[in-house]
Amino acid sequence: MKKNVLVIDGQGGRMGRQIVKTILERFPQVELVAVGTNSMATESMLKGGAEHAATGENAVIVGCRRADVIVGPIGIVLADALLGEVTPAMARAVGESAAARILIPSGRCETLVAGVGDMSMNALLDDAMAKLGALLEDQA
Repeated sequence: MKKNVLVIDGQGGRMGRQIVKTILERFPQVELVAVGTNSMATESMLKGGAEHAATGENAVIVGCRRADVIVGPIGIVLADALLGEVTPAMARAVGESAAARILIPSGRCETLVAGVGDMSMNALLDDAMAKLGALLEDQA
């Protein structure tokens, strides 16, 4: 059975695009859905290879109900993050989801995470993919 991986991103969707591309390269067996907090982010993730995508608050809420794993910037669990694009309902849906969450630190969320060094996006993605691989193995 395919595992459902939900990628959420906002703003220009650059991080989401990289996440989508990397997941599809390393884990082609997953069912990947990309949800942007805005249409530009969604479009960017589609360009990264996502076959299924949607935009907006309700898409985040529904996607979180269906996901086995949620991947995105740390701001997706913080109301008003990503320049205000993450609504309280979106943050709550991510936080209340039964899915495992892989959150990638980003300075654009005005949130500093102790214990996380200044890592490149490639290093962050490598770590996120290692965590996703472990979760997919555990759920097999």
